[in-house]
Amino acid sequence: MADRLIQAIIFDLDNTLTDFMTAKQNSIRAAVAAMIDAGLQIDQTEATRQVFAIYKERGIEYQSVFDIFLEQRLGRIDDRILAAAVVAYRRARDGSLALYPHAMLVINQLLKSGYQLAVVSDAPRFEAWLRLCYLGLHHSFDLVLTFDDTGHRKPRPEPFLMALERLGVEPGRAVMIGDWPERDIEGARQVGLRTVYARYGDQRYEFGDRTEFGPTNADYEIDDLLELLPVIDSLNGDAPTSAGS
Repeated sequence: MADRLIQAIIFDLDNTLTDFMTAKQNSIRAAVAAMIDAGLQIDQTEATRQVFAIYKERGIEYQSVFDIFLEQRLGRIDDRILAAAVVAYRRARDGSLALYPHAMLVINQLLKSGYQLAVVSDAPRFEAWLRLCYLGLHHSFDLVLTFDDTGHRKPRPEPFLMALERLGVEPGRAVMIGDWPERDIEGARQVGLRTVYARYGDQRYEFGDRTEFGPTNADYEIDDLLELLPVIDSLNGDAPTSAGS
């Protein structure tokens, strides 16, 4: 194993391992419906758009989004309406967050084959760990780096360089897989990593801020996470590491 080219695989978390934005949209819609049921007079679609506008301004992980929304809408925070939103959001989030198909199979096969595995995410540290624990992945990675660990967001080189340093791997012997060409792919390419574009996770959402597909410049593009295994095999020129081999 020591003489093969690829030694480590670095994953983005949201929309690469888990369908984060679908869970987010489901959670926001549930929260808005709960606020309306609690007495807030507003159109559901318009309220959802307003909440996502706050996320766009403050960041998708902003924790006080409903506080700001209610202040904008009512001029104050109504604790009854806020509590209804938070409870509905959490219930919907827990019911919606899931791994992409074949994610656990791929991770287990890569671990079995002796690869080092890492996560490099722009999410806050605790939120990333909450998702990893909820998904049963908190023991699967040799390294998890978040914005709180690196102080920088992709495509800045620092998160990638920190991951390589801590893994003890040269850039050309590591692969980065992510769904965001401008952040995951370009950031990794800038420091010399091999890149895999997770096309299945790069969706365009009704309330998101990404509306057009552009060139990815990735070394490989995949439509299913299971396709990552033959990509690694191709880079190594190895016998297949796919499940069941």
